[in-house]
Amino acid sequence: MKTEVSEMEERKGKGEVMSGTLDLSALPLECITLIISFTSPRDACRLSLVSTALNSATESDAVWESFLPSQFQALIPSSLSFSSKKQLYLSLCENPLLIEAGRKSFWLDRVSGKKCYMLSLRDLSIIWSDTPDYWRWVSIPEARFDQVAELLSVCWFKIRGKISISMLSPMTHYKAYLVFQANKDYGFNYYPVNLSVGVVGTEGSKRSAYLQPKKERRIREEQPTPGDDVQFPKARVDRWLEVEMGEFFNEGCVDDGELEMSAVEIEGCNWRGGLILQGIEIRAITPN
Repeated sequence: MKTEVSEMEERKGKGEVMSGTLDLSALPLECITLIISFTSPRDACRLSLVSTALNSATESDAVWESFLPSQFQALIPSSLSFSSKKQLYLSLCENPLLIEAGRKSFWLDRVSGKKCYMLSLRDLSIIWSDTPDYWRWVSIPEARFDQVAELLSVCWFKIRGKISISMLSPMTHYKAYLVFQANKDYGFNYYPVNLSVGVVGTEGSKRSAYLQPKKERRIREEQPTPGDDVQFPKARVDRWLEVEMGEFFNEGCVDDGELEMSAVEIEGCNWRGGLILQGIEIRAITPN
């Protein structure tokens, strides 16, 4: 493969500029591999289609290990083995791992290789979660965690979660989502839930959402009409529902802070229930 390169080389006494071509396929395989390791997984896949030499380089363990998080060996159960670092990378994209005694789920964004997480309900602070009349811990086959929380009935809905910023990928745009199922839900059509994401001690990013699907929502006469900025749940490919809680850009400058997510509705004081909550997902957002 020949790539045009501009060489702004001023020749002595003439001020001439030379332009030439560089045959990348003529470079040693180690050099090509090193160059590709500074790109992204998406770029590596695209480059593999260009030539035989680039395809060989993009299949190397050195390239795909560069896309894996540091200390990735500690995340992989000893019972799992992989024939290549590329296979390991793809497995981490498609099969989330339970970490921290099953309280969190971890995976990689397939396109960028950025780290993503879901915090289980056991990893969150939930008002009255230890009161059996209000919440019930259940196990369902479609859940990612051993247990999820079924909301029986509360008049105050308040959930908060935190994650260390050091666990996130630097220079990455993240969005957080509340993930749940609507199981004979009631009471969530009256007032939207206030959602927020931000570094602890700051105001952060804010959203609002009705947790009852739009087609099931009944409107009271005294209720205001939802504005354009009020969300309704969206269906996910895994058959759960989600609402966006907010966004956060991790510049990578702070390692000792915490990112906090919250979902709160305490103004209405009406009874509500019928949701099954799986957790809060913190997802890396890749530009198109």
